[in-house]
Amino acid sequence: MNPFFRTDLAHKKPPIITVPVCKRMMCLNESCLDPYQAIKEQVLQRMEITHLNRYLSPVTEELHQKLADYIGHGIKPENVIWGNGADDILYHIFLAVRENAASHAVSLAPTYFDYKTFCGAVGLGIRSLDLNPDFSFDTDRFLEMASHPDCRLAILCYPNNPTGNLFPPEQIRHIIRNLPDKLVLVDETYYEFSGCTFVPELKDHPNLILTRSFSKAFSSAGLRFGYAISSAENIYELSKVFTTFHTSIFNRVFAATILENVPLFCAHVRRIIAMRDEMFALLSAIPSLTVFPSHTNFLTFTLGERTPQLFDYLKDNDIAVRDVGAHPLLRHCLRATLSSEEDNQALYQSISRFSDITGS
Repeated sequence: MNPFFRTDLAHKKPPIITVPVCKRMMCLNESCLDPYQAIKEQVLQRMEITHLNRYLSPVTEELHQKLADYIGHGIKPENVIWGNGADDILYHIFLAVRENAASHAVSLAPTYFDYKTFCGAVGLGIRSLDLNPDFSFDTDRFLEMASHPDCRLAILCYPNNPTGNLFPPEQIRHIIRNLPDKLVLVDETYYEFSGCTFVPELKDHPNLILTRSFSKAFSSAGLRFGYAISSAENIYELSKVFTTFHTSIFNRVFAATILENVPLFCAHVRRIIAMRDEMFALLSAIPSLTVFPSHTNFLTFTLGERTPQLFDYLKDNDIAVRDVGAHPLLRHCLRATLSSEEDNQALYQSISRFSDITGS
């Protein structure tokens, strides 16, 4: 144990993503569209009048307004805060709500694995309610867990990752209404693919906070830009745990330029949705393969006991998918990002060949 750091860190490990590195990277929910190549000229024009030798920049106020306008529903700049990716926003929310060593969050399982990672990083506990086999969950049990005096935050991923499903909106509303003294975080990272949002609910629920990302719909995983939406009072309190200059001016320039080209990225999202639905139909027709419906940019599927061999077969064919089978409910499940027609066809053909070879 290192005496210079928190004692609980001795039992933790640094976050490491272990995925195959292949020609077709279908494992990290990234996009095949390179935003720099798509809007390069506009970014470079903006950079000509942007001064990276300064801390302050006019682009900050401009980005705040553009982001509020994009969100819509009467959202104003004071309702929004951004960070270095949605992960950074989650980290700071967890940091801001932690009161003491007994403080914890409540979430579902399986869900986005880094909720646990970031809670652990700030010393916030996390307790999970298992989903049902059909990926639904017990509302009353969730409310009971979240009502614990030491629970500081209720987390709901909407749509859920890695199951891909949307929970009924009335179920989410019921939870928000019945936890008036708890902050409820609804993670809308895949909002653009589902078309479902709780932004209109914000005006009625001061305990609601939403998080979103530029990594998925805006094809900018490497940019690291995400944001939270909530009441002005909540955003003000959250801002107190951020450093003064927590995102680079270049990030802000790039994000502002993306928001000037929303139709371009929305068209790409529509193509991905069409590919997702097509791939769902194709994969569902493969004998013994179970594919789960999705409202995201990925599909989760399983070939039962043969799934580990399928994973290796895909890797040998230069296709990287994500093993999401850590939770018993998704035992032997893989997740594949749907980004390009070429990658999708390669995935479908490889799974079909494997199914034929093994007689699955």
